[in-house]
Amino acid sequence: MQNLRVAVDVGGTFTDICIMDEATGLIRIEKTSSTRDPIEGIMGGVSKAGIDLAEVALFSHGTTVATNALITRRLPRTAVVTTKGFRDVIEIRRANKEDLWDTYKDVVKPYVPRRDRLTVPERVDAGGIVIEPLDLEAARNVARILKRRGVAAIAVCFMNAYLNGANERAMRDILLEEMPDIPVSISSQVLPEIFEHERFSTTVANAVVSPVVVSYTSRLGERLADEGYTRDLLLLHTGGGVMTPASVKDFAARLAGSGIAAGAIASRYIAGLCGFPNSIGLDMGGTSTDVSLAYEGQSRITKDWYIEFGYPIRFASIEVLTIGAGGGSLAWTDPAGSLRNGPQSAGAFPGPACYSNGNTQPTNTDANVTLGRLGTNLAGGKVKLDPALARQAVEDGVAKPFGLGLHEAADAIVKVANANMSDAVRLISISRGYDPRDFALVAFGGAGALHGVDVARELAIPVVIVPPNPGVTSALGCLLVDMQHDFSQSCMVGADEADAADIEAQFAVLEKDALARLTHEGIAPEDIVLQRSIDMMYRGQWRSLAVRAPSPIGVIADLVQSFHAEHKREYNFRRDSAPVSFFRLNLKAVGVVPKAEFAIHEPTGVTPEPVGRRRVWFDGNGLDTPVYERDDLPCGFCFQGPAIIEQVDATTVVPPGASAEVDKYLNIIIRVKE
Repeated sequence: MQNLRVAVDVGGTFTDICIMDEATGLIRIEKTSSTRDPIEGIMGGVSKAGIDLAEVALFSHGTTVATNALITRRLPRTAVVTTKGFRDVIEIRRANKEDLWDTYKDVVKPYVPRRDRLTVPERVDAGGIVIEPLDLEAARNVARILKRRGVAAIAVCFMNAYLNGANERAMRDILLEEMPDIPVSISSQVLPEIFEHERFSTTVANAVVSPVVVSYTSRLGERLADEGYTRDLLLLHTGGGVMTPASVKDFAARLAGSGIAAGAIASRYIAGLCGFPNSIGLDMGGTSTDVSLAYEGQSRITKDWYIEFGYPIRFASIEVLTIGAGGGSLAWTDPAGSLRNGPQSAGAFPGPACYSNGNTQPTNTDANVTLGRLGTNLAGGKVKLDPALARQAVEDGVAKPFGLGLHEAADAIVKVANANMSDAVRLISISRGYDPRDFALVAFGGAGALHGVDVARELAIPVVIVPPNPGVTSALGCLLVDMQHDFSQSCMVGADEADAADIEAQFAVLEKDALARLTHEGIAPEDIVLQRSIDMMYRGQWRSLAVRAPSPIGVIADLVQSFHAEHKREYNFRRDSAPVSFFRLNLKAVGVVPKAEFAIHEPTGVTPEPVGRRRVWFDGNGLDTPVYERDDLPCGFCFQGPAIIEQVDATTVVPPGASAEVDKYLNIIIRVKE
């Protein structure tokens, strides 16, 4: 009987496995060390968890394979074929820099070197009319050259192909005649949008990771099938949905950053279960913290993202802000004599000083151990912490240089880390027009629950939610997603000239493609949901805002009014008299995947006893604090801070002045007082 759902999230240190029983809604977790080949870690974790893959109804996976390939540049040889005269578009970029004032820091080189960027005569004008057909003889010559060079993938990027992809399709056919097994990405299919650099860059990124990702997903699928799994492997993508290996060949770059999206999805879902449609996710791990935001039950979506600056990937992605703040982040002194925290990290090895692996610089973990917030065991006793080494690192690294007491120095380290995370939350909330006081903070990851309440207090966030298994919440997110694909089409017309019937016809074409793709992936028609939006802007702007669009398209003036309201919320400014332009039509195609319900628990009335007590320091005061085991906390249990809750994958801190309650899903709901 296939009644298990399994999700796997592969991190740099651990591979997290989350197993849900559909019949009971109960969840159990397993953690295993990540391996050089992620598949070995996955299969080892499945075996360690005692999972019979023949009983698995759904296997979902968030992978870092595409991200790591782009970061490390371990990429197969890839070629670009483009219009004659436009060979250097991806190298010229936007001629900007990540740090405007650093004249000596160069932007990294393109993923494809110049010698492998070849051109052919062809031209489509700005209206989509072919004014120069593809030179077939030149195209065949390019195909022969690339075959001799042994390239593993090809990107075809022609000028104005977003309006008319006929020449690109002809070039693809010629390449496939010469090299039938080579993945060919064409920009008119990958990203049919204006702005040639962004379109070229996205198509190139898609091409260079395609062989890597296709090989990985094929091997993983085969290993799962050999062990008895009979369904499709589902792969989480940055847009917040999943896709099957059948779609990976054409849209491989959508898997870049998929693991980060999983945490954002899980935090949004958990907050919704607790009755909070507005939520901010704080996913703090060992090296970094990922911050996400959901408003009215919907995650913020962006198309302005990249793995390396200068080479955008314009696929729709859940907006996640990542900063270098984690348990292993190092405390250090800058040239001006100020205390800093991160982004430098002690990493998994040697790790914090208290790991006893030779590091002597203080980290956030060392500060938390010194303050008594962390005990002497992590991961259920698998990792032993040495408090003496933690105290020594804090003393030598911060207390003595700044003339502070030991606990004062440790508190300063934690406060700087909290300030960094609070700034990240401000960037994704206040700077976007959202008031943090209207949100709940979902604190997860291995270290999120240690710092969650402190960050919430700094931002006046009233509620902090700690999930039942904070350390594997990202893996849980892989179980909570649907099949999803994003389609777009340029539509550059003034609102005063726009014709509702014409826009409806363009949406109809997108919807036809969406239905075909989801049907190919086995989604029943009744489980398909199509969501429309239109990117709009004030005439003369180049940045746009997405406005939800009805089906069918109604009165254009209503869309314009919705844009004014959205612009007011985002930028605190609207100008109703200014002309508005349409920029792009967007369609989100969702194939709803049945989801198991989380187990609901009834209050027991039992008051658990602490498993111990220890002295914990809060704002300079050492307080005798009860320590609870998370598994002992029943539904309905209410308690006041200070308190420490320990479990295998995380430690939760409830400081003085805060109150907490365990809800029916066994989340800890912490009410924060000013």
